[in-house]
Amino acid sequence: MKRFLDPSILIFLLIMLYMSISGGRFSSPGDWFMGVLLTLPGIIIGLAFHEFAHAYSAYKLGDDTPRLQGRVTLNPIKHMDPIGLLCIIFIGFGWGKPVMVNPMNFRSRKRDEIIVSLAGVTTNFILAIVFTVIYAISLKTAGMLIMTTTMGYTILMIIIYAIRINLVLMVFNLIPVPPLDGFNVLAEVLRIKYTDTYYKLYQNGMWILMILIIFGVVRTIINYTVNPIYSFLISIAHVFI
Repeated sequence: MKRFLDPSILIFLLIMLYMSISGGRFSSPGDWFMGVLLTLPGIIIGLAFHEFAHAYSAYKLGDDTPRLQGRVTLNPIKHMDPIGLLCIIFIGFGWGKPVMVNPMNFRSRKRDEIIVSLAGVTTNFILAIVFTVIYAISLKTAGMLIMTTTMGYTILMIIIYAIRINLVLMVFNLIPVPPLDGFNVLAEVLRIKYTDTYYKLYQNGMWILMILIIFGVVRTIINYTVNPIYSFLISIAHVFI
């Protein structure tokens, strides 16, 4: 997600911080810190692979811009936005460093822009499946050790959180509101990309997204989509344990 350091975003972040504090996010510092430790690996992996997928797909489709920016790599440092990462840790909402592309370099602009836009969310879904397989293998081969030791249980929780985090990244980025990937796909499908309507929506996209987040619409969308998918993956994993 792209970061805009303007007063509106700062106000939004302050509102989110207030909601986090009033909602009891830091009522138990120990639990909060443990939660950060358990979720951070999945967040870093999910964001790094998401942005890498955008960069790699754009590069393979003819745009050399991501390679010149050093983004065709799985190195998380290249894809992390420091402010965005801090926001994830402290308020539960943040962003990675967006990959810049030049659509004029694509062989088929419309097709390739859709592919690049969907590359990140597709990769997150694949990662969720991969971590589900790791979860199943871990329980099948070392279930007793994992469930009866602190280290084993911690590793299992990191894997479980990684599954869910990647599903959240997939669903969140598919919401058709700028500057999210879902809006880029919708704009191409509706043939409004680079029209006045597109630019007007994009200009106000952050306001729309902020309102949806503050009033809980985004959370509702995520809960009603991520929970069933997550439950399905875990149930499939348990079939093979």
